[in-house]
Amino acid sequence: MTEQLKLYPAIKPFDTGFMIAGEHEIYYEQCGNPNGKPAVFLHGGPGGGGSESVRGFFNPEAYRIIVFDQRGCGRSKPHACLTNNTTWDLVADIESLKQKLDIDKWLVFGGSWGSTLALAYAQTHPDSVSEMILRGIFMLRKKELNWFYQDGTSNIFPDAWEKFIEPIDKTNRGDLISAYYEIFNGDDEDKKLEAAIAWSRWEGSTVNLSYSPEMVDSFSDPEFALAFALIENHYFINKGFLSHEQQLIDNIDIIRNIPATIIQGRYDVCTPVATAWELHKNWPEAEFIITPFSGHSAFEKEITHELILATNKYADVS
Repeated sequence: MTEQLKLYPAIKPFDTGFMIAGEHEIYYEQCGNPNGKPAVFLHGGPGGGGSESVRGFFNPEAYRIIVFDQRGCGRSKPHACLTNNTTWDLVADIESLKQKLDIDKWLVFGGSWGSTLALAYAQTHPDSVSEMILRGIFMLRKKELNWFYQDGTSNIFPDAWEKFIEPIDKTNRGDLISAYYEIFNGDDEDKKLEAAIAWSRWEGSTVNLSYSPEMVDSFSDPEFALAFALIENHYFINKGFLSHEQQLIDNIDIIRNIPATIIQGRYDVCTPVATAWELHKNWPEAEFIITPFSGHSAFEKEITHELILATNKYADVS
């Protein structure tokens, strides 16, 4: 057996700043080797924000690591802002950041919603992408949203599900995404925050194969939860701002020749393996890996190992 790879040691950025995009100020940072292979990390959610730990997926001697917080979340401003906050605004932000940093091509690394955004970006700007690493595949289709927010994961985590539906009146639970949308767009700020925490806790409760109280607590932080819940719900109610459900599958030919690795946890209940399998069948040229004892999180041991194997491979690091 090969040694299980772990995150590279913590590092500090060599550059941080804000990129102005209309009313938004997009936080970004650069870490690792300023002369290394450029790679951009696309966080999940939408609305999850970046974190210091994600720097560890990349060898800091080999990579110039760019992490940024998408509109309205993390360290970007204004917090929880939904104005001009769509998939295509984010795609434009990624390309603008690439140009601002004077990068020709970069490796694009995205998990969960980050995989959705990575596909949308690569299909819009294929000449900007050197390689792709995708994890926990999500294409924001009705059947995927229904699985996690209506009837699917609820059967596996009924205890956590009870807390998720608690803010919603029993007569209004036939379409929970829409019911939450009503609260998030209402005038009751206390109710909005209560609902945002319930929405966010649901994902924190299900993201790992083994329940993690620490993860649930982090997802329950009011500031994090407000941006996470409002932005996710905004994207979901608008069907990801895609032209049609199958857009990302239908446009695979645009990116077919980009070297790519797809990594998926077998027991991922947030973005089940069926979606990754469908992407694989339509894109057999991409390397496809199912980790047999993992859930959704990039920090599951097997998934972390495979992600670092992939970044090492694309940087020619043995």
